This record gives sequence, C-alpha cells and structure tokens, in this order.
Amino acid sequence: MAQPEGFNEPLVSIFGDRRLIGMETGSTSISPAAPGFVGAVLLIAALLACTAQAAAPKVPPSTMDVPLAAKPGEQKAVFAGGCFWGTQAVFERVKGVLKTTAGYAGGAASTATYDQVTTETTGHAESVEVIYDPSKITYGQLLRVFFSVAHDPTQLNRQGNDVGPSYRSAIFYANDEQKRIADSYIAQLDAAKVFPSRIVTEVSPLKAFYRAEDYHQDFALKNPDHPYIQVCDRPKISALKQQFPELFVDYKGQP
Repeated sequence: MAQPEGFNEPLVSIFGDRRLIGMETGSTSISPAAPGFVGAVLLIAALLACTAQAAAPKVPPSTMDVPLAAKPGEQKAVFAGGCFWGTQAVFERVKGVLKTTAGYAGGAASTATYDQVTTETTGHAESVEVIYDPSKITYGQLLRVFFSVAHDPTQLNRQGNDVGPSYRSAIFYANDEQKRIADSYIAQLDAAKVFPSRIVTEVSPLKAFYRAEDYHQDFALKNPDHPYIQVCDRPKISALKQQFPELFVDYKGQP
C-alpha cells in the first residue's frame, strides 16, 4: 500500500505496534497483503489487540467539572492515549471541538520529531492538542470521552500492540483547574472500580506541545482504507457515535 509522501515507519516486530502493518525497516518488510499464514497472523494479532481496547466499560461523567461558559471562546486540552491517529480521529468528531492537532508532548523541542520519538528515549508521548469552545463542551466531558472511547487508561506505556512510553496514557494540564478535575475524575473512576485494573494515566503540566509532521495530521480521515485505521481506529469512531450521540459530529476535515 502506498504511503503518504515522506512516510516511512519501521517495522518493530511481528507482534509489535502499528508500524507492523504495511511498513518496512531496512531489509525487512511485511505487507498487509502478505500471503498465507504470516499475513493472516499479522492482521489477526492487530485485530485482537485493538478489539480488546475497544471493549471498554461504561464510564460515568465526572462529579467534578466546570459549567458551560456563558460566552463562546477557546480553551486548550492536551491528551495522550496511544497512537495519535486514533486519538485525533475521536476528538475531531466531538461537538464543541474547534480544532485538533497531532503532535508530541513531554519532551524537548530538539527531539520532537517522529523519527526520534519512536526511539522511545525522548520522554515525548504521541499527543493531541484539542482546541474547544467551553460554551459548548466542558473539560470534564472531554475527559469522559478520553477515558471511554479514545484509549484504555489501564495500560502502562502501551496501547494494545503499540508498545513504549511514547504510547502512554497522559493528560497534560494547561492550568490548575484542569489538574483538579483530572485528578478528581481518576480517583472517582478508581474508587468505583469502573475498570478491571487501576488507571495508570499520567497527569503532568503542559510545558510545550509540538506539532507533528504534516503526514500525521488527519491521517485516519485521509487514509480510511489503511489496515491500522480499519482495525484500530474506526471502532473508536463507531464507539463515540454509539456512546455519545449527542456529542458526535460528522467530521469532514479542517478548513
């Protein structure tokens, strides 16, 4: 399958992360159309991992939140929940979200490139910056979407077969209010045992957000037939529409 210009993700291992599907590294390449047993195993492994992620429990709303603002405006939230293709695909379809950007947070500006982040040594997490209108959606509602359909918050330094600290679950708060709401919500969900395991989501101050390369922006929208998108991210979009019909919007792309 042809990749976007400049797109060259390495294959980690047969049962590695999203890069195993139709990507290549050095002398090794495996296509999503690989014949026989190997091709079948690759796609089944990815399918099982992503299906397990999609089977999330029903998540209640946060008991601590801010009311909707009286006037339209813009506020920022930054979330990390595994591959930023899927995280962006979810949040750009949420009512009240004005813009999303795939990028990196948690590390230095000098290492905020895809090639460096995938070495898993930079401290960066694949993240999505969400610009939203607080008169249409609250920070607590965004967190509920994050914990419900965007990812599995109980997986440490991974999401399914995407393994490494760049795929960690994290909330990068922009102010003290966001921190209070995030900390309170995690404590609420853990106390109610909503998930079968303890939430491992990191809550850290947002020091900087770095925009990812152009080919990562709106990747799921622009590449709907990509095997990873079909297997791992389309189910998240479907779950958003099913669980939050009042928040779902049919996203067609950023102007």
